[in-house]
Amino acid sequence: MTGFTTQTITFIAEEVIFVYATVLGMSYLLLAIFSFFHTRSYIRRSSVSENNVILASPLVPAVSLVVPMYNEGKTIIDSLRSLLSLRYNNYNVIVVNDGSKDDSLEKIIEYFSLIPVAYSTQSRIPTQQVHQVYQSRHKAFKKLIIVDKDNGGKADALNAGLNVSNNKLVATLDADSILAPDALLKMVKPYLQSKTKVIATGAVVRIANSCTIEDGNLVKVHLPTSLLARFQALEYLRVFLLSRLAWSKLNGLLIVSGAFGLFDREIAIKAGGYYTKTVGEDMELIVRMRRYMHQTKQSYKVSYIPDPLCWTEAPSTLGTLAKQRNRWARGSAETLLRHRGVFLNPKYKLMGFLSYPYWLAFEFLAPFIEIIGIAYFLILTVSGVISWANFLALLAVVYSFAVFLSILALIAEEFSYYKYAKKSDTFRLVFTAFLEPLLYHPVILFSSIQGNIYLLLGKKSWGEMQRKGFGTMDTREHRKKAKASYTA
Repeated sequence: MTGFTTQTITFIAEEVIFVYATVLGMSYLLLAIFSFFHTRSYIRRSSVSENNVILASPLVPAVSLVVPMYNEGKTIIDSLRSLLSLRYNNYNVIVVNDGSKDDSLEKIIEYFSLIPVAYSTQSRIPTQQVHQVYQSRHKAFKKLIIVDKDNGGKADALNAGLNVSNNKLVATLDADSILAPDALLKMVKPYLQSKTKVIATGAVVRIANSCTIEDGNLVKVHLPTSLLARFQALEYLRVFLLSRLAWSKLNGLLIVSGAFGLFDREIAIKAGGYYTKTVGEDMELIVRMRRYMHQTKQSYKVSYIPDPLCWTEAPSTLGTLAKQRNRWARGSAETLLRHRGVFLNPKYKLMGFLSYPYWLAFEFLAPFIEIIGIAYFLILTVSGVISWANFLALLAVVYSFAVFLSILALIAEEFSYYKYAKKSDTFRLVFTAFLEPLLYHPVILFSSIQGNIYLLLGKKSWGEMQRKGFGTMDTREHRKKAKASYTA
């Protein structure tokens, strides 16, 4: 009887793992194929003339770019120079200094010649105390607004930006982000073209490490020279090119990257703004905005632009990467737990029956299932239930599928935006794809599980990311060029 029970449990466990792995693999594949064809369709529909029409139109919605800043002295000047030169007629840039301990604020004040101003804000969302608002004495920088406040975390800083803004749309982005010059032009398209109300739009994020950045603008794309950064570049290609667009088309997207996203300001405020007690405020806000739209019985859409519009500095050390992924895992888990009422709830329609269950099963639980599966089959192998040949064959299948998805992402990149144009870059990325499951994935797996353990233990640490910065030109050289531009 005991043997029968053991065999039954073993059989059920093997079937559950097999079905889970099969459904997971098929979902990845279907999302990848769906995204690939829709990306190609998007590229065919896009045109320069369409962008020029939007640029010339007096009806384009006003946009505020909100940039939370905490100890970003190495990259903030480059980022702001880029943001102030975007091809869009009606926008401003709101930088929220969240109690930085470095010289970030001093650099901005000196570089942009800022002075304190009386600025009216609408405190619709509670935040830490705002001390001062600054603007420049020079017309060349009239779009720039600096808010200095007590430290309250990234979400609190973003809420302060929502309060200060009085524009219809708000774009939020990290201080280490570099945007394409036409980023806003492309991001507002869904708001202008969709018959259904758009509440948020996301875009592709790429890795800026090793790229040539001059005067805050991306001049030339280079594949990262660091293997760790290349792993992340490949991962970003896979995530953004092979899944986000598919979920957008299904209107099931639950996250807009915190690196760069565009939101309906009024809906974001009515939903309560950013939640300050999570480290995953980007995903949590989207879920809450979606819930608000369902609860108020409004039709809505969360869109996605497959253009590579945002370039960001990736972690350059294993320690920093591990902290980042620990934080991402905690943020996802916190959001899923906080909004567990969505699960299989008919009121939330597709979000309740597809998006939330998918994220719960294949994002939150995936690391645990993977570890349990590997440990389970290893125990069976060591105990002689299955042979080493079968165990190694199973690992080979999993490894091959992981490499296949990465190669599929590279093919999607080749047939879409082709940013890594050198043949040598393609070969290096293919080589990276073969190494990633062996060297990079275990780090991500460990960090994700650690993040969930931290959540259970109640650890709330953010984990500061050490920046290397984009360029080598110092602040004085930048300032000379800037002064020459506005005195000319």
